Amino acid sequence: MEFSREKRLKARLAGDRRGDLYPHSLQFYLQPPTENISLAEFENFAIDRLKLLKAVENLGVSYVKGSDEYKSRLEREIRKLKFPFKALVEDDYDARRKDHISHFILRLAYCQSEDLRRWFIQQEMDLFRYRFNELTGDLVEKFLKYVNLSYGAISKEVKEKLAVQLLNSTPGLNGAKVEELEFYKVPLQEAMDLFRVRRVYLLNAFTYVPQTDIVAIVLNNYRTKLSKALALTARSLPAVQSDERLLPLLNHLSHSYVGPDYSIQKSIGKISLEHIDALSVKSFPLCMRQLHRALRDNHHLRHGGRMQYGLFLKGIGLTLEQALQFWKSEFIKGKVDADKFDKGYAYSIRHNYGKEGKRTDYTPFSCMKIILSNPPSQGDYHGCPFRHSDPELLKQKLQSYKIPPTGITQILELVKGMHYQLACQKYFQLTHDVDDIGFSLNHPNQYFAESQKLLSGGREVKKEPSEPESSQQKLSSQKSTSSCSIPISSNTEADTELEGLDAYFTED
Repeated sequence: MEFSREKRLKARLAGDRRGDLYPHSLQFYLQPPTENISLAEFENFAIDRLKLLKAVENLGVSYVKGSDEYKSRLEREIRKLKFPFKALVEDDYDARRKDHISHFILRLAYCQSEDLRRWFIQQEMDLFRYRFNELTGDLVEKFLKYVNLSYGAISKEVKEKLAVQLLNSTPGLNGAKVEELEFYKVPLQEAMDLFRVRRVYLLNAFTYVPQTDIVAIVLNNYRTKLSKALALTARSLPAVQSDERLLPLLNHLSHSYVGPDYSIQKSIGKISLEHIDALSVKSFPLCMRQLHRALRDNHHLRHGGRMQYGLFLKGIGLTLEQALQFWKSEFIKGKVDADKFDKGYAYSIRHNYGKEGKRTDYTPFSCMKIILSNPPSQGDYHGCPFRHSDPELLKQKLQSYKIPPTGITQILELVKGMHYQLACQKYFQLTHDVDDIGFSLNHPNQYFAESQKLLSGGREVKKEPSEPESSQQKLSSQKSTSSCSIPISSNTEADTELEGLDAYFTED
């Protein structure tokens, strides 16, 4: 008994010391972590945070930010991935530690280019906004002190004295709300954005900011600090990249994918060659539908198209024998005779299936690999149409596929905001007549599998009642600042091995 009591006391003391390290569930990430962690934990933390930021991006486009639906879904993601959720929870040291370390890992991965930095900052800002808005008044004050922002809440007496001015100068408030809300005294130079749009009361070079708007000032401060930190991280990156253990992890984190790799396909052999034309219309994502059409029209694809489309077909269930028959029957309709195909092209197809060379079972390309690597040049048909097509040509293609004008406008808005995978999700919705596809799209073979499941009745069709706000208005209001869809991955080995595969597809 004595031992147990002593053990509990030690645990409580250890917990107290650990609590000193993360006194608040929210932070500006000003101090990098100094502890040692394993490579496995390093990768797991990074992947979980990427999943969370990807969910933040998807929800921000699919729902009105701050709405009940948005908040409930984001809460679910945060809980599932074991990140800090409720600021009042005192025994969430592990979640706070994970939050701290994973943020700094992703800084290393996402400081490498302007596009990556922009995406990372946008999603981190949206995540921070949600978590800050969940704080109560007392916790807001504690947090402001924690990050050295000296915005004190005004006293009840001052609020009563300025009640009329606060009511008249703050849109959307009534007398009761003024009494309920906390107001913060903020120097004018730090609240210029709110002052310009006349949302705050100004007195003696200080603004009086309601709690509902203080988040804008805190976010602006956070953005400035995070932007500078990413720039500094980019400068010191060469030193980190010299560590051969971290280099492959960092190189893949920013444009990789977590999920099924579709190398082992349950439906192998169940796809009939006679059905491919019909499947390309019903269940292929736009990138693969484009490749299939180009192959049928030209009886040839250049090596980038053969790699992308060939591995996709393998992933949906085409056997090696079917693949050889499919490609050969199409190529011999053009300028390639049977003998030339057997000598010049059959080897690369067998290589795809792990029957030649290193005998590696190559996996289909994820969306991010298609978006970020090997952009198409003139005469190519591979790549992501939402990323690589001219918007006018994309519009014409969507019109030819009978996509309604409102749907085309929504897709082009997402493309303009660099939400390429979300544009593909919208294409799925429009071609399958559903309002909520129920998944985040990260892989062409995932698109095919979900489409087949839906068309065969294996998954419930989710149709939502029409809202007073149009979809176009929602897209406009939720468009993020130039953010790009960045999926996640742990399949680094396959990506590395695929680089060697290029050599077998160089013949046009």
